[in-house]
Amino acid sequence: KEIADIVKKYENTILIVDGITAVGVYPLPMDEWGIDVLITGSQKALMLPPGLAFAGVSDKAWKFVEKSDLPKFYFDFKKELKNIKDNQTAYTPAVSLIIGLAQVLREMRNEGLENIYKRHQKLADATREAMMAIGLKLFAPDSPSNAVTAVYSPEGIEAGKIIKYCRDKLGVTITGGQDQAKGKIFRIAHLGYYGRFDIIIAISAIEFALKALNYSFELGAGVKKALEILAE
Repeated sequence: KEIADIVKKYENTILIVDGITAVGVYPLPMDEWGIDVLITGSQKALMLPPGLAFAGVSDKAWKFVEKSDLPKFYFDFKKELKNIKDNQTAYTPAVSLIIGLAQVLREMRNEGLENIYKRHQKLADATREAMMAIGLKLFAPDSPSNAVTAVYSPEGIEAGKIIKYCRDKLGVTITGGQDQAKGKIFRIAHLGYYGRFDIIIAISAIEFALKALNYSFELGAGVKKALEILAE
C-alpha cells in the first residue's frame, strides 16, 4: 500500500504485485490501494492444482498494454480481453480447473473473505507459536507470513532429515528451503484448503521427527500450544 501511494504520483510508472501466495490470504484491494497489475495462481489459496494464472489490470496499466510494441504471443492481454468479451479464452483452457475454480469461489463466498483472512491468521499464529514452544527459531520472526511458516532446523540436524522422516514414516509433507537456505529450514504451509486438524497433524509429525532425531524438547509442547490457540 505504501509503495502504491508513491507509484500513483508517477504517470509513466505502474505497480505490478506478485500475489501468488497473498491473494486469498490477505486483503489486497486493487482499486483502493492503487495496484496496477495483480497476479496470482490457482495452486495456493485458491486450493487447486497448478494450471491457471490470473491477472487484474488497472485502467492505468491498460494504457501501457495499448502502447506496448514488444513482441508477444501467449501473454497478449489485448487478445485475452477480446476473447473474454465473447466468454472465451485466447487458447485452449484447463477446463477441469475452471470447473474446480467455480466450486472454490462458491465455497469462498460462503465462508466470507473476512472469515478466510481470520482463519489464515489463526492457523499461522498456532503454527508459529507451536514451533517456538518446542524451542525452534522462526526464519522471519519480524515479518512472518500467514501463508507459510519457515522454521530453522535445530543445530546439528539437517532439515532434510526432518522432511524425509515426516514424509516416509508418517505420510506428512512439509518442504525445505531453497538456495542458501537449503538444509537449514523447513516450511509448513497453512493456506487455502487447510484447517485446524491439518495444522495439529503437521506439528505432531514434526515433533515425532525431532524426537526420532534425538532433539531434546518437551514432547507435545508444540501441539499443546497450537491447541490452545486454535481452541480460542
